[in-house]
Amino acid sequence: MTLGNLFTMLNGITGFKDKVAYRAFKVGSAPALPFICYMETDTTNFFADNKVYRVIQEVDIEFYSKTKDTASEALIETTLATNNIPWNKTEEYLSDENMYEVIYSITIDY
Repeated sequence: MTLGNLFTMLNGITGFKDKVAYRAFKVGSAPALPFICYMETDTTNFFADNKVYRVIQEVDIEFYSKTKDTASEALIETTLATNNIPWNKTEEYLSDENMYEVIYSITIDY
C-alpha cells in the first residue's frame, strides 16, 4: 500500500468524502468536524546488500471530532481491519482547539 492508496481508502469511508488531507488542510479550507489527516512519521526500511529492499512507512491517521465519536471510530477501525492494516490507537482532548484527536498509528509497506 502507498500513501496514495491510503488516501483513497480513507476518503472512501462513509462520511469522509473530501474530508481527508495529508498532514493538514490549507488555511481556511478545513471542512467541518469530523475530518481525518494522515502523515508519514518515520520509516523503518529493510536493508540488504546496501539497498532498500522493502520500504516500511510509519503513518499516523489523525481523526478529529467535536465530541467523542465512537461511530466514526468504528468506521475507521473496520476499514483498517478490512484492509488488513493493524493499528494502535491513542486519544487526547485538545482544549485549545475544543476537539478530540484520536491517532491511529499504522505501518504500511511496499
